[in-house]
Amino acid sequence: MSSIIFDAHCHVWPDKIAAKALAGRVSFMEAGFDGTVSGLETSLERCGIDKTVVMGIADHARHVHRTNEFIGALNSARMIPFGTVHPELSVEENLDSLRRNNVVGVKLHPLFQKFRLDDERIWALLEAFGDEIPVIAHVGKGGTPETDELATPQMIADIADNFPELRLVATHFGGFHRFDEANELVVGKNVVLETSWPPTLSDLQKERVVETIRRHGVHRVVFGSDWPMSDPAVEMDVVRNLGLTTEEVDGILGENLNRWINGENIKAAQA
Repeated sequence: MSSIIFDAHCHVWPDKIAAKALAGRVSFMEAGFDGTVSGLETSLERCGIDKTVVMGIADHARHVHRTNEFIGALNSARMIPFGTVHPELSVEENLDSLRRNNVVGVKLHPLFQKFRLDDERIWALLEAFGDEIPVIAHVGKGGTPETDELATPQMIADIADNFPELRLVATHFGGFHRFDEANELVVGKNVVLETSWPPTLSDLQKERVVETIRRHGVHRVVFGSDWPMSDPAVEMDVVRNLGLTTEEVDGILGENLNRWINGENIKAAQA
């Protein structure tokens, strides 16, 4: 059992809009949970999760500040708030919203926010973040054929190359439903990989997952469930049953992320 269990990938919404926000969010997948803060708290208790990154996403620029107010208010020993930015706002407006609301980091979700990861306005934000504001970015498919091209493995590889100081996590092993492409372009890059693959990581061949983890370096792989789309308890069991060592499992399920969130450069650490 890991000394700390830390989920890198949980989405929440205010109670009054959670059901609407989740309705048809991913056309080929139903959410397993309700997306509310209380629902997440119940899941954390049931699964024995010590900490989680909670994410708020504003699909439109006009909702950025309100979203950051909501997600920032959840800041606690257990919930680490990752808020939102939008390229239609200036760099200064985005940074002000994050800082005023005590938001720790940023979640970029191009599929829902309708921008490209290689948008020069996004790159201007990443430049401003430096090594101060960590970023967790969706990479890969999950939307329409058009939106599926907004966050590709090549784009995340380019960001990793151009912003070496950026504290960057790429979700879904660097490319949801683009596993081969991610292995070619992202694995081995200066980026932390996150394990979620909803509805379950067990959909991927175990041997390929282990090979990817070892090639990238187990010390820079972190566990994520993508709650409410997936059940953290099920996903933790998948990681535990990959055939990794106890030390490696402990790192993935919490210790790696705990070091990363506290500012340690695990991308440069030794396995």
